[in-house]
Amino acid sequence: MTDLETLRGLVRGATAALERARQRIDDLNVYPVPDGDTGTNLLLTARGVGETLDNSTASDRATLADELTRAALMSARGNSGVILSQIVRGAAEELGEAATVDAPTIARALRAAADEAYRAVRKPVEGTMLTVIRELAEEAEARAAERIGPRELFEALVRRGDDAVVHTQEQLDVLRRAGVVDAGAAGLVELLRGLAAAVSGEELPEPAPVHGLPTQAVHQELSQFRYCTAFVIEGEGLDAVALEPKLEELGDSLLVVGDRTALKVHVHTDDPGAALSLGTAMGTIQAVEIADMHRQTEEREERLLEATQEPEPETRCAAVAVVTGAGNRRLFESLGAARIVEGGQTMNPPTADLLAAVQAAPAGEAVVLPNNANVIMAAEQAARLAAGPVVVVPTRSLQAGLAALVAFNPELPAADNAAGMLEAAAAVETGEVAIASRDAALDGIAVRKGEYLGLLAGRAVAAGPAFHEVARAVADGLLAEPRELLTLLTGEGAPALNGLLDELARRHPDLEIDVHEGGQPHYPLLLSAE
Repeated sequence: MTDLETLRGLVRGATAALERARQRIDDLNVYPVPDGDTGTNLLLTARGVGETLDNSTASDRATLADELTRAALMSARGNSGVILSQIVRGAAEELGEAATVDAPTIARALRAAADEAYRAVRKPVEGTMLTVIRELAEEAEARAAERIGPRELFEALVRRGDDAVVHTQEQLDVLRRAGVVDAGAAGLVELLRGLAAAVSGEELPEPAPVHGLPTQAVHQELSQFRYCTAFVIEGEGLDAVALEPKLEELGDSLLVVGDRTALKVHVHTDDPGAALSLGTAMGTIQAVEIADMHRQTEEREERLLEATQEPEPETRCAAVAVVTGAGNRRLFESLGAARIVEGGQTMNPPTADLLAAVQAAPAGEAVVLPNNANVIMAAEQAARLAAGPVVVVPTRSLQAGLAALVAFNPELPAADNAAGMLEAAAAVETGEVAIASRDAALDGIAVRKGEYLGLLAGRAVAAGPAFHEVARAVADGLLAEPRELLTLLTGEGAPALNGLLDELARRHPDLEIDVHEGGQPHYPLLLSAE
């Protein structure tokens, strides 16, 4: 059998394994963004390599290695596909120069693959497919000294890979919180499983039973940037080092890989046009792919909810709430919200989304909690368009919405619920700590861009660079009158509250303090007092 025929068989085995596991890997996908396409991207990358090899006439190992490297680069889809292309690149360069392919050669190829993968990522993160390829290289190097054949080596690599995937959940906080393993790592090991089957000449083993995902893995925050943008630049003397800083200004998840004649670019950005313009300034671009990750995240959630949830029993009235932040979402759901619409400050949902949530709720009537002043009008419009009775409780903050939801009773009509919920919301005093987006003066308080701004019932009461000082001022305002309960919702990237909590407990020994990880953007801390 020629090297070309052998390689075709290996790629077919890898592709078959990814075909079988694609949906499971897509569902696992929560990092770096929960767009639910890691399995699909790995599969499409492998398919592209297979199509190139089917049309190849390469007769020597070096030429075949070059074709394999370019095919992986040109076919790479998404973050995982681009990293996979560099794994292929490293392995192919080593194998292309080898006289024989034995266990020591495979070990060197995997080490080169791991080195290329780590080199491609500007800020390598452990608990991902990078970790797995590194551990596979380590396993191969250890086994190569035992003088075993390729078949036995691949069997050992699959075992090590499975173990490495399990441990990714412990290595990356976002995976630990979601209760899942890394999708890219799992996909890489499925690809390896296909290679092992091809090497042994056996069928793929039966897959392990697939269990439903935990709820926290289904509900994930939208990515900071909206568009996954990828393209290939072709030309002469292409300079990846010069291009990377310019692209980095546009977003994150940046990968620029390839050589002086062809570069593959991958970036998450809100301005795909600017990224493409940088590419055209350097050479000709092709294979342009732009995906709306926010839409992909929403579709992933809808798909997983349909697959995992039992039909909800219908009640008389359902609560629909507009919420931002994964932790806040869990809070609202735990208090009885039947439907959540993603939205909040700077991200107001349209009437159509609110109406769809009301219509999907398992009840003949509904109450809607807009939880933001800018959403109230759209909520009222949705209520007018709804087929059944819908009442809007005009909550202007997440804190007021939570207080209102405590008074919700699914067995009461919407009008009765709304009256009690409005009264509960009015009884809570609210405050927040925001980050100023520009220099301003509010209510006689001067704040500079990037500083913390403390608000009490919508009025500025403190500002400055020290989070704890501003948060303390807001808390003091809320506790100026006797209170029984202070609720704190920490936001995205919020500083630790240890010092603030200790001080509050010392100064208010009879006060109950309830802290939750809300996850809301723009507001490091939301406070409410009752």
